[in-house]
Amino acid sequence: MSWNRVSGSLSTPTVDVAIDMGNPFLNLTLDAFLKIGTVAATRAAAEDTFHVIQKGSISSKDFEKTLKKMCKEGAYWGTVAGVYVGLEYGVGRIRGRKDWKNATIGGAITGALVSAASNNKTESIAIDAITGAAVATAAEFINYLT
Repeated sequence: MSWNRVSGSLSTPTVDVAIDMGNPFLNLTLDAFLKIGTVAATRAAAEDTFHVIQKGSISSKDFEKTLKKMCKEGAYWGTVAGVYVGLEYGVGRIRGRKDWKNATIGGAITGALVSAASNNKTESIAIDAITGAAVATAAEFINYLT
């Protein structure tokens, strides 16, 4: 019996924009804002493009709505990412260690801040803080495994 093997690799394009703010905290925060904000804006554009294709036509009003949505989503998620990365870095500096606990604390505080800024009640703020901590910790462990 003959065996064939297929081998290959998949790599994604890497785009790095280096803006030196003169401070590692600011550099990391701005980097997270730009990267995640770009992903969120792209997702909003893709979603609206799908709806336009389904509808079969586009108007200037649709285009304007898409641009506004891209800016809003990009700014929102970029800000959340910047806050999280800044908090994780700050906690690490305060604790003097770089481990998963920084991600947990940063995620919890970010979840609570985003929830409080959305005018949620105390119970929702606590749930969002726990969710933020769980997601950040899981991401840290997954990143450690890869």
